[in-house]
Amino acid sequence: MKVVKFGGSSMADAGQYRKVRDILMADPQRQVVIVSAAGKRFSGDHKITDLLYLCYAHIQYGVDCSGIFDMIAARYLDIRDDLGLDLPLEQELAQLKERINDKNISQEELVSRGEYFSAKLMAAYLGFQFVDAADWVKFKLDGTVDQDASYEALRSHVFMGYGAVIPGFYGVMPDGTIHTFSRGGSDITGALAAAALDAAVYENWTDVSGILMADPRIVDDPQAIPEVTYDELRELSYSGAQVLHEDSIFPVREKNIPVNIRNTNAPEAPGTMIQAEFAGDHDPDRFITGITGKKDFSIISMTKRGMSNQVGVLQKVLTVLVRHGISVDYVPNGIDNVSVVLPTWAIEKDLYTIMAEIQKEAQPDFLTVHHQIAVVAAVGRKMAFRPGISGKIFAALGESGVNIRMINQGPDELNIIFGVDNKDFQKAIRVLYNSFITK
Repeated sequence: MKVVKFGGSSMADAGQYRKVRDILMADPQRQVVIVSAAGKRFSGDHKITDLLYLCYAHIQYGVDCSGIFDMIAARYLDIRDDLGLDLPLEQELAQLKERINDKNISQEELVSRGEYFSAKLMAAYLGFQFVDAADWVKFKLDGTVDQDASYEALRSHVFMGYGAVIPGFYGVMPDGTIHTFSRGGSDITGALAAAALDAAVYENWTDVSGILMADPRIVDDPQAIPEVTYDELRELSYSGAQVLHEDSIFPVREKNIPVNIRNTNAPEAPGTMIQAEFAGDHDPDRFITGITGKKDFSIISMTKRGMSNQVGVLQKVLTVLVRHGISVDYVPNGIDNVSVVLPTWAIEKDLYTIMAEIQKEAQPDFLTVHHQIAVVAAVGRKMAFRPGISGKIFAALGESGVNIRMINQGPDELNIIFGVDNKDFQKAIRVLYNSFITK
């Protein structure tokens, strides 16, 4: 049995609903479906969830939101009519509008109705059972998911073999009130459902054919990553890639259920498979899984002769940063020097105070700070088994005129991280992609 989740772009209009149906009918193992609220149909269109948030903002300030609500209602009624369904949504929509006008609804419940109506329509279209997320996603008082209670509740609601459609994004608090995940929470609902039902695979359908090897805004038409481990995914996400949030895969990772990222608009593409490890090496020449990065870092560098023989020098630097509530991203170091790499925005306000405190407590021989730094990461589980990878990467960058300002590599060799000037950020990513992925 497979649990499948469809994002907002897959629920945007009746045409997308038909694509979803075709995908489900193509594989009878796809029995449990989680859906998002309707997304954008075209550039300049509005996501239903955004309209619901806007609607709530209007009523908070005493402004009539009837026009916005009518747009929301029309989207779902148009989908219903286009699909030829006889589902009577008008009464529920009228009741919801009345509660909005009476200010008798919380923000979280209101914004969750996008997923609710999407699931109602999809269940009717497929002839599947509708299972409300409020009937099984249980939150604790602190807002975290009660996994044991949620799993047990879902198993009692889903009748295997009949098919089920579940709205994503929300559940209930112990007092029965609706509570939502953060934006993108439908991914979490899907992962919870897959874990609860011990699915063979959790398929996450979106509008791209898997996780891309590089940012398409920087590299033209980047390839999709065919296979990625959970550890690689975490590294890519931390280093700046727009991939699945860690919370959205934790439940399936915990049960070692593979995740397959697929494209609703190109269902024949295999997408990206995510799991703990892969036995085979299908492409021995492909040692880089993905390339990503972020701009606008600063490097505080400290030199102190004999530092390697002195205890606690680095600790003094980190203590100053902790005192100012600053988290450090990377700590490259040498025998007599150490640097800390951190977001520029985090130190802008108190930079001179921080530098003075480090000078006083660590007493370095030299203390400097460099701004306008971008951090680029080459991530790949196979790099550890390829001698000279770092040298090849730095040679390619040097030949292209990219000056490297910082190097950091962990002992597991899952990633190679380097700093370049902001102005060279996109160039560095393109050089690596063209040198090591397109060959």
